[in-house]
Amino acid sequence: MSTKRLVRRTVFDSFIFGYLIMVTLTVALQPSSEQMLKLGQNTLIFLATMFLGALLSAALNKSKNPSLHTLGEKLFGSAGTVHHHETVSYRSFANWQLGIFFLVTFVVGVVVTRFSFSELLNEDGFEGAVRLFKGLGNPNFDILPRAVLNIIETIFMAFVATALSVPFAFVLSFFCAKNVMKGPWAYSLYLLLRTFLNFTRAIEALIWAIIFSVWVGIGPFAGMLALWVHSMASLAKQYSEMVESVSEGPIEGILSTGATPLQTVWFAIVPQVLLPYISFTVYRWDINVRMATIIGLVGGGGIGTMLIQYQGQAMWPEVGCIILVIAVVVWGMDQASAIIREALK
Repeated sequence: MSTKRLVRRTVFDSFIFGYLIMVTLTVALQPSSEQMLKLGQNTLIFLATMFLGALLSAALNKSKNPSLHTLGEKLFGSAGTVHHHETVSYRSFANWQLGIFFLVTFVVGVVVTRFSFSELLNEDGFEGAVRLFKGLGNPNFDILPRAVLNIIETIFMAFVATALSVPFAFVLSFFCAKNVMKGPWAYSLYLLLRTFLNFTRAIEALIWAIIFSVWVGIGPFAGMLALWVHSMASLAKQYSEMVESVSEGPIEGILSTGATPLQTVWFAIVPQVLLPYISFTVYRWDINVRMATIIGLVGGGGIGTMLIQYQGQAMWPEVGCIILVIAVVVWGMDQASAIIREALK
C-alpha cells in the first residue's frame, strides 16, 4: 500500500474509532456543562482516542482474514475502493463499523437537536401554527406592486453578483487545479489559493452581507457584494474540479507541439470545460436569486428586507404575499435554468 493510502486509511479509521469512543465515554461519564466547555482538555482526550483508534486500525488490517478489515481499508486499501474477496456483508467488520457509526450519529443527532414528538404535537403550539398558516394562506395583495419591485431588485442583485464573479472564478480555477499547477512553487500556490477559497466559501453569504452592510451601508449594494464574494469562491471551486477532470489526450497532443503552458490551457483545457462552465454559471445565478431573498434579512436589500419588516410585525397576510412572489420567481428561474442547462449539454 502506498504511503498516501496508508495515511488516509489510518486517519479515517482513527477518527471513526475516536468518535465512537468519545460518545461512549460521554454516555458513561455524563460530564457536566462546565466539563464539556473545557475544549483544550477534551481535544487532548479526543486525540488520545484517535491514537487508540489508529492502533486498532493497524491491528485489524494486519489480519489475513478480510472480513476483519476496517472501513478505511475498504475505501483506501491497496486493492482500490472495494475488496472483491470480501465475505458476506453482514459478517464484514467494515460494514458493521459503518452501520454503528451511522446509528450512533443518528442517536446523538436526535439528542442534540432535542427531537420531541410531544412538542411537535403540542396543542397550543399547533394552534399557533395553524393561525400563522391561515394568515400566509390569505395573502394581502395590496402590497403586490411593492413586492414585485423588490423582487426585481433581488434578481438584478443576483445577476450582477454572478456576472462579476465569473471572470475572477475563471482565472482562479486554473490556478486551483492540481493537474495544471505542477511543480513545487505552483503546487504551493495551488494549496494557498484552495485554502483561501475554502475559507471564503465557508463564510456564508448571510455573514458576508452583515460585513458589507457595515462596510458600505444597508442596501442592495451590500447584498450584491456578499453574493459576489461567495459566488466567486464557489464557482472557482466548481470550475477547478471540472479542469481536474478533463481528458489528458488533448493536453499531451498540444504539449507535443511545443506549446507554452498558457497555450496548453487555452487550446487543450478551455474547449473541454467551456460548456460545463456556462452550465454551472447559469445554475449559480439561479442559486443567487434564492440566496438574495435571504441576505435581505440582514440589510442586504431586495425583497428579503421587505420580508423581515412584515415578519417582525407578525403581519402574516403580507408575509404570505411576499412568499408567494418569491416562490413564483424562484420556480420560474429554476425552470429557465434547467432548460438553458439542458440546451448546453
